[in-house]
Amino acid sequence: MGENSVDLPVECWELIFKRVEVHHLASISLVCKRFLTITNQLMKSLNVKYNHFLPRLLRRFRKLSEINLSDFRGEIDYLLPQIAGSGLDFQALDVSKQMNFPSNGLRILGSKLKNLRYLNCSRICSLRDEDLDLIAQFFPSLEELDISYPDYMVSVFSYQSTVSSSSFSKPITDDGICSLSIKLKRLRKINLSGNHLITDKSLQFLSTNCVQLSEIVIHDCDLVTEKGINLVTHRCANLNSISVSGIRFSVAASIFDDSLACTKALSSVDFTDSNISDELLYSMAKACLPLKKLILYRSHGFTVNGILFLLSKNQFLQYLDLGQVEFLTDEIMFEISKFLPSLTFINLSLCYELTEFTLFNLIRNCPMLNEIKMACTKLGAKEFTSDFVVNPQVKSLDLLRNKCLGNESVKKIALACPNLQLLNLSYCCHITEEAIEEVLKRCPEIRHLNVNSCKGLKKFLIDFELPKLEVICATKSSIDDEGLSLIGKNCRNLLQLDLHYCVNVTDKGVKEVVQNCRALREINLKWCDQVSVDTIAWMVFSRPSLRRIIPPCGSFPTESQKNFYLQHGCLVCEG
Repeated sequence: MGENSVDLPVECWELIFKRVEVHHLASISLVCKRFLTITNQLMKSLNVKYNHFLPRLLRRFRKLSEINLSDFRGEIDYLLPQIAGSGLDFQALDVSKQMNFPSNGLRILGSKLKNLRYLNCSRICSLRDEDLDLIAQFFPSLEELDISYPDYMVSVFSYQSTVSSSSFSKPITDDGICSLSIKLKRLRKINLSGNHLITDKSLQFLSTNCVQLSEIVIHDCDLVTEKGINLVTHRCANLNSISVSGIRFSVAASIFDDSLACTKALSSVDFTDSNISDELLYSMAKACLPLKKLILYRSHGFTVNGILFLLSKNQFLQYLDLGQVEFLTDEIMFEISKFLPSLTFINLSLCYELTEFTLFNLIRNCPMLNEIKMACTKLGAKEFTSDFVVNPQVKSLDLLRNKCLGNESVKKIALACPNLQLLNLSYCCHITEEAIEEVLKRCPEIRHLNVNSCKGLKKFLIDFELPKLEVICATKSSIDDEGLSLIGKNCRNLLQLDLHYCVNVTDKGVKEVVQNCRALREINLKWCDQVSVDTIAWMVFSRPSLRRIIPPCGSFPTESQKNFYLQHGCLVCEG
C-alpha cells in the first residue's frame, strides 16, 4: 500500500499537503526526494525560533518568500547575514519584538534583497528616526511597513545599569516619517500605532508623498486629530482602509463630507475608542462608501439612529464590531440584524444588556454569519423560549465570562450551530460535563475548545472519538486523571493541551494523554504539582512530535538539560 500511495499523481499530493500545517512540511520533505520537490513548491513561509536548523532549511526550501523572526531569541544581527547569503528572493520579513533594532543585519540584507515588499518592525525597543531612514534607504521597494508600538520603557529598564540617560533613544517624530515618506514612493500600507510624538504633520507627509497609500493604522497616537484624518481621506484617492483610536470627532462632521466623497474605495473603517457623532455616520452613509468592515468598539457619542441609518445604506457589510457600545439592547440588535444579510463576523462583547435573544436572532437573520463574539454579556440571564433556526455557517463562538450561562443554553447553541469549530466557554462557571458532552456530540467539526476555569468540569464524559479536536484549553478546571484518560483515548489528533493549574492531574493522566495523542505538539503543566520532573524527561523521549512543554513550577530543567531536550526538538521552558 505504501508503494501505491507514493505513485499518486503530484496534483493529489499537493492537495493533501495543502491541508497540512506549514510547520509539518519540513518533516514531510525528509521522506523522499519526490516529497521534497512537492513541499518545496508549497513551502513559502518560514517561522524561525532557533538558529540550529536555519541554514539547512534555507538550503532545502528554495521557494521561500516570507521569513518570520519575531519569536527568535538570540542575536538577530547574526541571523540576517545568513538569510542575505542564501540567495533566496524574500519579499516579506518580520523582525518584530526584538530587544534592539538590527541595523547592521538589515544593511547587509538590504544590499542583497532588492524586492522586499513587507517589513514588520513592531514592538522593537528604541526605534528611532535614524532607523526609519535606514529602512527607506536599503528597502526602497517597500509597500507595507509596520513600525507600531516601539517599547522604549523596556529599553530603559534593560540598559539603565550600563548606559547613561543621555544616550537613550528618542522616539520617532514627524521628521522621521517625513524622510520615510519621501523615499518610499511605493508605500501602500503603514501602521504608526503607539508612536506618541507623531502629529497631523506625519499624515500630511504621507498623504502628499505616498500617492499609492491604501491602508493606514494610527492607534494610540495622542497628538493626531480629526484634521489629520481628514487630510488622509481627502488626499489619498486609493485609500480603502483607515483605522484610528482615541479621536474626538467634532459634532458637526460637515468637514468630512468632501473628503469622504473623495475616498470612493474606502471599504474598512475603524473608529475604536473614539468620540463620534450621528452626523459623521450620516456623512459616511451619504458618501455611499463600499463598506465591508466597520469597527466602533468602545466608541461613544452616537445613537441608534446614526448606526441604523448607516447600516441601512450599506447592506454588504461583512465585519461589524460594536463591542462595549453601551446603549445596545436586545430590541436594538433585532433592528440592526435586519440590515446584515452579508455579515460574516460580529463582536458584541461587553454589551452588558444583551441576552440569548440577540444571539439567536443573529443566527436567524444573518445567514452568512461565521464568527460571533459575545463575551461578558447576559447570556443565560433570560431564557430564550422561541423557536430557533439552524445556521450551519457559524464556525466560531466566543462566549467568555458569561456567568449566567448554563447547560441548557449551551445545548440549544450546539443544536443551532452544528458546524462549530471553535467554542470558548472559559469562566462560564455553571457549565458542567453535561453541556460539554452535548456540544461534542452535536458539533463533530469542533477543533478548538476553551473551558478555562470551568470548575464544574472534572471529566470529559465522552465515549466517542473526536478525530478533529486539536486544541483543548482547560486551565484552572477540575479535570483529573480520568478525564485525561478519556481525552487520550478519544482525541488522538490533539495538538495542544493546556492544563495550567489543574491541581488534580498526576503523572498517570499526563502519560496516558502523551502516549495516545501521537501528534501532540504542546502541553502546559504549570502548577500541576502532582506531575514529577521524571515525567517531563519521559515525555520528551516518548513523544517525538512534542515541540514545547511548560513543566510544573518545581520541575524546571537546568540549562544543560534544556539544551539536551532542544537537541531532541522540544523546548522545555517557563510559561
